Amino acid sequence: MKHLLDIESLSKEDIEHYLNLADNLKEILYRPIPKVPTLRGKLVLLLFYEPSTRTKFSFERACKILSAEVMSFQTKGSSLEKGETLLDTVKNLKTLGVNLIVIRHNLSGTPHFLARNLSVPVVNAGDGTHEHPTQALLDLLTVRQKLGTLYDLKVAIIGDIKHSRVAHSDILAFQKMGSTVYVSGPAHLLPTPAEEEFFCLKPKAFKVCYNLATAIESADVVIALRVQKERHETPLIPGYNEYHLTFGLAPKHLDLIKEGALLMHPGPINWGVELHPELEKYPFQVILDQVENGVAVRMAVLLTLLTGA
Repeated sequence: MKHLLDIESLSKEDIEHYLNLADNLKEILYRPIPKVPTLRGKLVLLLFYEPSTRTKFSFERACKILSAEVMSFQTKGSSLEKGETLLDTVKNLKTLGVNLIVIRHNLSGTPHFLARNLSVPVVNAGDGTHEHPTQALLDLLTVRQKLGTLYDLKVAIIGDIKHSRVAHSDILAFQKMGSTVYVSGPAHLLPTPAEEEFFCLKPKAFKVCYNLATAIESADVVIALRVQKERHETPLIPGYNEYHLTFGLAPKHLDLIKEGALLMHPGPINWGVELHPELEKYPFQVILDQVENGVAVRMAVLLTLLTGA
């Protein structure tokens, strides 16, 4: 594996490799001194063109635990403001000794473009509405740790499916591991029949539901998503209050899902919109577990791409 650009190009065996390695690496996080010299001498470039908290800082944390150096690029104040192209910027930074590039960009396909034009590994940290592969891997790891399997589960993903790169990666990932994915949200935020092929690997393992209750009924895993208003060309929902009344998850919905079903969210959470504040107390809410697993997964990705582990 030379790059990590999307879930679509990974095999089930590739996914299992990352999950198993992340499981093994996670114990380092609990050591008195959580640091190993494995990537000493390596330089990782974090190239984030969009805001990020969990993804950016977990990559940075992963680098430091593995003893890699980190160089964070800020678009403001850089030569991009003078008209320099993305590719020229990255080529110049690579000359400084960069061994791997982690990029988040608002345009879908940007990581693939860099991978075709550079000789160092490229990791997609989210590209437009396309994919967010490391988020899907950490979601899979969290579910496998909590439920013991990724096979034959009912996974409900609720929210802005159409514009969410997390949704696309999660839908593909759970299907590849043998589970069925149900999606639900306002009609304008769901894929059209013509777009379903983009999300669907197996027709019987992907269901679009216009009713929230149908999607979450007897679910093993429920993933809530933020409404991606910044990616809407025109307003697609009347308002957050109306959204919450129809598609926001609330304590009343807990009777529909399976006992012990996991509640997840990739963040950032808008409490009172996609999740009722009371659900923070739900005992099988694993949102912070996802954040912690993000460090382990990103350690596994860096180790694999920089050492061939």
